[in-house]
Amino acid sequence: MAILFTQWLVAAALSMVHPFYVSVIEINHNPTEATAEISVRIFTDDLEKTLQKQSTSSIDIIKPTNKALIDQQINQYIGKHLLLKINGKAVKFNYIGYEIIKESTWSYFEVVDVKTLNSIDINCTILHDFETSQINLFHVKSKGNQKSYKLDYPQQHTSFSF
Repeated sequence: MAILFTQWLVAAALSMVHPFYVSVIEINHNPTEATAEISVRIFTDDLEKTLQKQSTSSIDIIKPTNKALIDQQINQYIGKHLLLKINGKAVKFNYIGYEIIKESTWSYFEVVDVKTLNSIDINCTILHDFETSQINLFHVKSKGNQKSYKLDYPQQHTSFSF
């Protein structure tokens, strides 16, 4: 029992010394609805700390006193730090909302009038203003194919073709 407790303490100490910072961005083309559906997963505490830097009021994503304000801040932050070009054309996405799943905040967006998704160019600086060891993982699905890529800080750009 003492060995298990010691192993747990060592693992806990190492996780505090070497935390990891990662977000996952999924982009799925829905040809039936002619949309690109975007979900962005960020650890809630990292997102709160990042939003707090830009706000004069207290940020609590899990139990917000003003959910509309949190929605606005998430929408503005992601809109500023995730820029997309679909088929060579810059697009704006509509904010759908967010939900908390375990330790992460999932925020949802969509781009309308995307009949085909042949290519997507991505400029992403999500949490670059928070942590220099940030990793942004992308999973993009179109035409029945899924492609993935990992952007390590300070990388910001990637592209996919289908």
